[in-house]
Amino acid sequence: MTLEEKLAQLVGFWEKGDGEAVAPLQGVFDVEQGLDEVSRHGLGHLTRPYGTRPVDADERARWLWGQQRRLVRETRLAIPALVHEECLTGLSAWRAATFPTPLAWGASFDPELVAEMGAAVGGSMRALGIHQGLAPVLDVIRDPRWGRVDECISEDPYVVGTLGTSYVRGLQSAGVHATLKHFVGYSASQSGRNFAPVHAGPREIADVLLPPFEMAVLDGGVRSVMHSYAEIDGVPVAANAELLTGVLRDRWGFDGTVVADYFGVAFLHLLHGVAADLGDAAGQALAAGVDIELPTGDAFLAPLADAVRAGRVDEALVDRAVLRALLQKAELGLLDATFDDEPPTGVDLDSPEHRRIAARLAEESVVLLSNDGTLPLAAPGRVAVIGPNADRYDALFGCYSFVNHVLAHHPEAEVGLEVRTVREALATELPMSSIVFERGCAVDDDDTSGIAAAVDAARAADVAVVVVGDHAGLFGRGTVGEGCDRDDLELPGVQRALVDAVLETGTPVVLVLLTGRPYAVDWALTRAAAVVQAFFPGEEGGPAIAGVLSGRVNPSGHLPVSLPRSAGAQPYSYLHPALGGDGDVTNLSSVPALPFGHGLSFTTFAHDELVVEPGASTDGSIRASVRVTNTGDRAGADVVQLYGRDVVASVTRPVAQLLGYRRVHLEPGQSVVVDLDVPTTRLAFTGRAGVRVVEPGDVQLWVGPSCLERETEASVTLAGAVHEVGIADERWTFTAVR
Repeated sequence: MTLEEKLAQLVGFWEKGDGEAVAPLQGVFDVEQGLDEVSRHGLGHLTRPYGTRPVDADERARWLWGQQRRLVRETRLAIPALVHEECLTGLSAWRAATFPTPLAWGASFDPELVAEMGAAVGGSMRALGIHQGLAPVLDVIRDPRWGRVDECISEDPYVVGTLGTSYVRGLQSAGVHATLKHFVGYSASQSGRNFAPVHAGPREIADVLLPPFEMAVLDGGVRSVMHSYAEIDGVPVAANAELLTGVLRDRWGFDGTVVADYFGVAFLHLLHGVAADLGDAAGQALAAGVDIELPTGDAFLAPLADAVRAGRVDEALVDRAVLRALLQKAELGLLDATFDDEPPTGVDLDSPEHRRIAARLAEESVVLLSNDGTLPLAAPGRVAVIGPNADRYDALFGCYSFVNHVLAHHPEAEVGLEVRTVREALATELPMSSIVFERGCAVDDDDTSGIAAAVDAARAADVAVVVVGDHAGLFGRGTVGEGCDRDDLELPGVQRALVDAVLETGTPVVLVLLTGRPYAVDWALTRAAAVVQAFFPGEEGGPAIAGVLSGRVNPSGHLPVSLPRSAGAQPYSYLHPALGGDGDVTNLSSVPALPFGHGLSFTTFAHDELVVEPGASTDGSIRASVRVTNTGDRAGADVVQLYGRDVVASVTRPVAQLLGYRRVHLEPGQSVVVDLDVPTTRLAFTGRAGVRVVEPGDVQLWVGPSCLERETEASVTLAGAVHEVGIADERWTFTAVR
């Protein structure tokens, strides 16, 4: 291969139009060359051919097959391009099914269903000739002020790892390569600001931020990883060989491709200031372990070619990356592909099966935060539906949904999906009730002129359903999403004033939070008759929320992230040591309004008889069982949560740590015993010598409805020597129900 042919395999090409701002600073990198010119020596990736603008799938497939045939027939090496797309909430394409956000996955605590969703998404992608999906996001939530919280799964690394790995397995079962994002540290940014420096120490990185990625590599067999935009202690990840090669490849044995986050290589020069020019940036990224520059070849084409020919970059680094890129194409069958077949037509991107999965996941993810008995609604005669998110379909979707990510730039295009808003769905759920709607205010402005009409509607109603929250967008165009960070955790705009005014009417208020992050709404938990949390539940989210309000759906979601009391207590995690919580040494509380794992139901569950087998060792597992009983009068699903605390350790340990969980469905009066086999490596941490270990000693265990509630307790003593954790050690929790 010539140098030009090698470099061609290491870059993407993105055909995008003016005003389609779906990546940071993309306007700086407008490429004047067309696809034919850029790909005359071949092409590594085609960037988002379906997901950049609303295009008919049949028409675009014909275009794509034509481009692939041209690459096969008209370039010397005859190698097709690898096609990648975003797929965080489903395939990001016009008219494709849009599922709940990852934060909603976390609320479901249902890895099997997440894997099923991944397989459905992967099937759609493969049918359209797409080979790689840029998901899942495995960033652990560290600060809810950060705009990209809606893309994340949880504040608990084990929940992130289990659900994220399930998505990887589902997607890759369809023959599509998943891409882990964003390796690593991105979510721990200073003050919750996008792209801000990360000041995490090596122990936090090793024990909190890295484990989800390790699980997806070792247990999920993921084939691609995307580097983070972040700098950690002054070193940008895109130029960090210790992480991209030392951890990812040498320690974990990852043998797939590392792709750049969009423009991330060029940012080494333009934003981080650690590279003198784009050629220098390309050389640093290659040396660190970045194989593919996305979305275009700003650094890896002409600048890198010049640097190689001038002797500033060793061509052996190029060869290493090319080999990895070609091996990936070989795995996907691209080296033998001719594209002589006809392109697909009539692919149903939003089939009844997609809808079934979307509806079930939406229903399982709705969290009932509080309820005085008003829910489920008992056939009210008159319902006032109020709020800026009550009758807005895009309020159901996250930042990386096609609706908010792409269609926001194309207001002339129809949404392309059948979507029912909360108001529309509630009218269907309560056909005998009179539904009156008032918006009250917008999501994020200071106009209070509509509040008076909302108050009048509430006074005249039997119950007021007030739907407030976020609008997902990018780079300041939303209240949550990439580049949409917050200084505070109050409801955006004048929504608090709207809710307060409706509460003061005395009409029972059901507050529905349609958000992409948890907000500080402790003031509403005791004043509202009920509070319902939904994290952008997708195309079937309206009916799911309405089903909970009517009682058709028994809520079973649990908080995957603590519900904060204030922005001033951030960053906060339930995984804090003793001095990270409340106590007599400070006058301020950091305890959240509601804890990690909290979630109510229309039935009740009891947990008892937590039994732990004796004889656990530092290099073995903890075998526990607990009985869970539905003590109410209707069927429901419970998430059994097993927590532990390492009582004495050589470094400070969390006061509570989720060791295992299991979602179980129970009929009224039914009991089951849940067995949990917890590898002791779940209790591993980085010791004083910088090595991950499991230490002998006492461990407290408990099961309860959240991390703070100990409904049934036990203890175990880990015997043996200090165990150094190796790559072969298991990280999954195995559960069974009997």
